[in-house]
Amino acid sequence: MTATVAKCEIMDGVLAVNKEAGWTSHDVVAKVRQVLGGAKVGHAGTLDPAATGLLPLLIGKGTRIAEYLVEWDKEYHAQLRLGETTDTLDATGTVLDRCSTQHLTQAAIIDAMGRFRGFIEQMPPMYSAVKIDGVPLYRSARAGKTVARAARTIEIRELDVLNVAGQDVAFRVVCSKGTYVRSLCADIGAMLGVGAHLRALERTRVGPLTLNRTLTIDAIIRDHHLGGLTAHMWSLDDVLRHLPVVVVDVRAAERVCHGVPVAWSDLLPEKDSEGQRKAGMPVRIHDDRGQLLALGRFSEPRSGRIAIEKVFASELI
Repeated sequence: MTATVAKCEIMDGVLAVNKEAGWTSHDVVAKVRQVLGGAKVGHAGTLDPAATGLLPLLIGKGTRIAEYLVEWDKEYHAQLRLGETTDTLDATGTVLDRCSTQHLTQAAIIDAMGRFRGFIEQMPPMYSAVKIDGVPLYRSARAGKTVARAARTIEIRELDVLNVAGQDVAFRVVCSKGTYVRSLCADIGAMLGVGAHLRALERTRVGPLTLNRTLTIDAIIRDHHLGGLTAHMWSLDDVLRHLPVVVVDVRAAERVCHGVPVAWSDLLPEKDSEGQRKAGMPVRIHDDRGQLLALGRFSEPRSGRIAIEKVFASELI
């Protein structure tokens, strides 16, 4: 009886997983897909195998919203080791060089790290999934090749030193998409003139998702068996809360469910702010009872329409 209940769980949304060291992001996706009996499962934001912490899994209809989540920022607790450089920029690689750090003061370390706050240029590491001419950089690195690559602009929104113990520096960082904490550690070491690599990394937040609301793989298996996994799911509306909402009347709601564009005149005026209507801006479309029907996008003002991009409600409830 319990197994029947578990199979009937409606699984559409985002599940926050606490990934253990040694698992790849693909391993986690494959395991959860197996647990859920072949449901659609994807992830938002890869974690390296050695890293731990929050990995957002997109479940069911959640796999259709990845493009709307790309601007999520991320928060990490990390530890860098000064005086050692590795070929992978982290502790999984081969040590290439060692340098004394005895002359470094805590003040000098904190000052150097503070210079990385704000918008900075960062070079993707060779051991990464970034593709150059269609080939992932890590494949070229494993073949002993170094590939020319362009630096990218990323943002370090917060960077706080938590502890300095000899060569090891614990810190917290909040950063934009596309940031490699491994590269940040290497760049800090280079600025200090002693080299450095990432020793440990835990992701504690991705957008609105936080580590204290995650489940381990074992907990996912247990809760699904008991039929209680949906209680831990973030709904599509929850994770898309950064997008503004427009509310349509009953007749327009029926059209939205069939993917038909709606006019601005179909919006309930008391629920909508005309100041939010910017061409190209994505919006959540609700009915007058608060049900998420679809994601749309404002067209040019002259057309006065909202194009429908993703329909989630096949019928009104």
